[in-house]
Amino acid sequence: MTSAAAPAFAETLTSSASPVVLDGGLSNQLESAGHDLADGLWSARLLADRPEAIVAAHLAYYEAGASVATTATYQATFEGFARRGTGLDGAAGLLTLGVELAREAARRAEARAPGRPLWVAASAGPYGAMLADGSEYRGRYGLTAAELERFHRPRLEVLAAARPDVLALETVPDADEGRALVRAVRGLGVPAWLSYSVVGDRTRAGQPLEEAFAVAAASEEIVAVGVNCCAPEDAGHAVAVAARVTGKPVVVYPNSGEEWDAEARAWRGRATFSAESVSGWRRAGARLIGGCCRVGPDAIAELAARTG
Repeated sequence: MTSAAAPAFAETLTSSASPVVLDGGLSNQLESAGHDLADGLWSARLLADRPEAIVAAHLAYYEAGASVATTATYQATFEGFARRGTGLDGAAGLLTLGVELAREAARRAEARAPGRPLWVAASAGPYGAMLADGSEYRGRYGLTAAELERFHRPRLEVLAAARPDVLALETVPDADEGRALVRAVRGLGVPAWLSYSVVGDRTRAGQPLEEAFAVAAASEEIVAVGVNCCAPEDAGHAVAVAARVTGKPVVVYPNSGEEWDAEARAWRGRATFSAESVSGWRRAGARLIGGCCRVGPDAIAELAARTG
């Protein structure tokens, strides 16, 4: 835990009257500070190149009112680091560093404003994030659930050994990969949340949300289920389905509402994320609420003000 006063993460989800506020998009915060993330490792490149920049980005969200910082390990994999010439030991060290940098940000935030529990969520993105070709938003990689489990387990073992408060299995596009991740976290000794990327009432791969959330319903390790990296307009229905199907606390952190144009490598449209949505998400069962891509500290500060 971040401090002796902080309760266990999983216990807070069921004991606290207020939801836990998550951070926003780490990549947009880093980009706003002038860092170029046009790389196959995305924000994970800065683990080696500019670790202090990652601490500063986490700290900005803690100081905005977030209680959880999500590590810069979403796109960090042994395979991805190997393409840059980093061996197994070096890659494991960078995965561990991701957790340590978020811990350092929490220590600094606590020193400036003590008394608020702060946690660290170790991010693990889907298989498609390692490919860095947009397939993380499609799923259906041509791999079996057993093959996906073998891909995810070594990285999750390293992240769990770094002792985060929770593992964030996030932006999962496919119920089959969700099933693999549920198996991959068994016995690691760290709770996890499972969060899908969705469109309407289906996963990005096209499965009904009921099917996707059901894969985690009986898992002791999965302490929350929900959605992230989706349009805000799709979040409310998904929260209600997740709560109904699993009976677990629900996590929700959508994008700004803008759409990513992969060909132009630019965001299009207008932002629709609004802290006013919090009350509806809470009524539907959300216990962890934040933002994903293009949701920055100002939006998280407004969200935190509405959840206190």
